[in-house]
Amino acid sequence: MSAMVDPTPLVMPTDWRDFFALTKPRVMSLVIFTGLCGMLAAPVSINPVLGFVAILCIAVGAGGAAALNQWWEADIDAGMKRTQARPLPAGRMDRTSARDFGFALSGGSVMVMGLAIDWLAATLLAVSIFYYAWVYTVWLKPRTPQNIVIGGGAGAFPPLIGWVAATGHVTLMPVLLFAIIFVWTPPHFWALALFVQTDYAKVGIPMMPVVAGEAATRRQILAYAVLLLPIALAPWLIGATGIVYGVSALVLGLAFIAFSLPVGTRRAVEGDRMKPEKRLFGFSILYLFALFGMLVADRFASLAGLQ
Repeated sequence: MSAMVDPTPLVMPTDWRDFFALTKPRVMSLVIFTGLCGMLAAPVSINPVLGFVAILCIAVGAGGAAALNQWWEADIDAGMKRTQARPLPAGRMDRTSARDFGFALSGGSVMVMGLAIDWLAATLLAVSIFYYAWVYTVWLKPRTPQNIVIGGGAGAFPPLIGWVAATGHVTLMPVLLFAIIFVWTPPHFWALALFVQTDYAKVGIPMMPVVAGEAATRRQILAYAVLLLPIALAPWLIGATGIVYGVSALVLGLAFIAFSLPVGTRRAVEGDRMKPEKRLFGFSILYLFALFGMLVADRFASLAGLQ
C-alpha cells in the first residue's frame, strides 16, 4: 500500500532574515537616503533624536508596504525567476505571517510618526504605504502598462515626508523632489523590465515591454530621460538651491540622457545581450543617490557661506 502524499506545501521554519528580506532592504536603502536628504535639505534644523525617529518611521513604513506587496504577490513571485527565492515563494514563510508583519510595520510607523513628529508627515507616510500596497500592487500592476508611471508616486514620497517632518508644512521645493523621483521611476524600472520581460509575460503582468512592445518602451525611456533634466534643474531655477546642486543636476541629467540614448534608439534584442539596458539601470540608481547627495551638499555649502 503506497503512502499518501500531503498536498499542502511545506513551510520551513522562518528565520529573522526572512522577515528582513520581506522589507526589500535594497529598495529601503534608497528610501532612507532620499528621505534623509529631504530632511537635511529643509531650511530648518530638526532635533537629531527626532530626525532619527522620523527616518526610522519612513524606513519601517516602506518595509511594511514591501511586506504587504510580497504577501499579495506570492503566487506571482513564485512564477518569476527573479523573485522565486523570496521567503514566500521559496516556502520559508507562510502568507499570514507576512501579512501580519506588513500591517504591524505599516500601522506602527504611522502612529509613531504622528505621535513623535508631526501628523501631516504621518498622513503622508500612510498615503505612501497605501499607494504602494494597494493602488500600485493590487490595482495598477495587474491592469495597465502604465502601472510604473502612475505607481511611481509611491517611491517619490520619502523626500517629501522628510521635508515635512523637519518643517511641518509642504512647499514647492519638496513637491519638486517628489516630481524628480516620479519622473525618474519609469526609465529606471523599464530598463529592468526590458531584460526580464519574459518573466512578466509568463505571469501575465502587463509591463510596458510586454504590452506595448520593446520599440515603444525604448522611446518612452528616452522621452522620460529628457523630461527628467528640466525637472531636476527646477530647484535651482526657482532659486531654492545654489550652484553646487545646479551644476550637479545638469551634469547628471546629461549623463542620464547619454545612457538612455543607446537604449532608446536600439532595436529589439535578446535579454542576454542587453548591456546598454543593464548599464542604464545601474546608472539610474547611482544618479538618484548622487543627485540627492548633491542636494544636501548644496545646503551645507550655503550654510557655510561658500555660495
